Amino acid sequence: MPPISFLIKPASGSCNMRCRYCFYADEQENRKVRSYGMMSEKTMKRIVDLGLAYADRECTLAFQGGEPTLIGLDFFRALTAYVKAHPNPKQVRVHYAIQTNGYEIDEEWAAFLGEHHFLVGISLDGTKEIHDRYRPDAAGKGTFSRVMHAIRLLERYHVDYNILTVVTAAAARNSQKISNFFKKNNLVYQQYIECLDPIGEAPGAQEYSLTPEKYETFLKGMFDAWYLERRSGNFVYNRYFENLLMLLHGQIPESCNMRGVCGKQWVIEADGSTYPCDFYALDEWLLGNINTDSLEKMEEKREELGFIRWSENLPKECKDCKWFFLCRGGCRRNREPVTEKESGKNYFCSAYQGFFEYAYPRLREVYQIAVSGMAHQ
Repeated sequence: MPPISFLIKPASGSCNMRCRYCFYADEQENRKVRSYGMMSEKTMKRIVDLGLAYADRECTLAFQGGEPTLIGLDFFRALTAYVKAHPNPKQVRVHYAIQTNGYEIDEEWAAFLGEHHFLVGISLDGTKEIHDRYRPDAAGKGTFSRVMHAIRLLERYHVDYNILTVVTAAAARNSQKISNFFKKNNLVYQQYIECLDPIGEAPGAQEYSLTPEKYETFLKGMFDAWYLERRSGNFVYNRYFENLLMLLHGQIPESCNMRGVCGKQWVIEADGSTYPCDFYALDEWLLGNINTDSLEKMEEKREELGFIRWSENLPKECKDCKWFFLCRGGCRRNREPVTEKESGKNYFCSAYQGFFEYAYPRLREVYQIAVSGMAHQ
């Protein structure tokens, strides 16, 4: 088996914040068991055992929530100790990653994450005003100051981190403000994900909802800022734009929503329940349980459910579109309903089309500069 990656939810959907747009809180409301509690040490060890047994060269253990730090630092200490003591005849390299809201990160956490080389994704929606608008704590207070404090602690302990920003209506209106804020604070590794509307609800109805028109404006504004930085020789990593450069270079993008088909993911809940994607941790997509089922058996279930196969369905107009080679239809979650026979068009289709028309010549220019630089190395 090739390198394997597990996305693990050790604290299930438990969280110390109350983000108004949280897609995982929405998923919890749409399944029989809302929360699976806290992960046991037995389940944690089972994950490590399977990862090291199945992986050929590399195994990534990535933690997400809810808020994964709520399980406590002792869980992660036990994890890293178990990995270190584990027989590893194939010399599999284990990588650690964690996506956190930063609320619990103190010096002890930062020191641990640095010592064990965790790659940390930390959620920050931009300036204080934009971030606090949608990301309050359980008491309803803004969390911006605590998140910024956590970022500075990560820097002090030399932890590799990137910023994850949810593109809401408020963020979409303020792309230049967000870009300037990140530049001023030297936050150069950036990832942006579209805000999702609640499952089964017509999109665009919430105050935070991201419409195609707003998203197009955001993409154009962010691209302008990124382009100017790259033209000036300043490195700013925007995951989406960097993946577009990979596509121009004939590479497979590392971002699964840009490949045109869903990848083989393993999303593991606190009790070991396993799902094919973070956006589909729902009863109808349950693959099995890592404590009782083999990866082969769950792979058979994935095939039986048609999860990946169905994601290959695209409307004919997508395949005929001049921008299909860059868009690939986008994330399946934005193409629902997706069935065995057909798929809807991506909700943000018009945003992508408008953005590509606007940015493509300059995107090619950045690509040519990058290729020229590689040729001279």
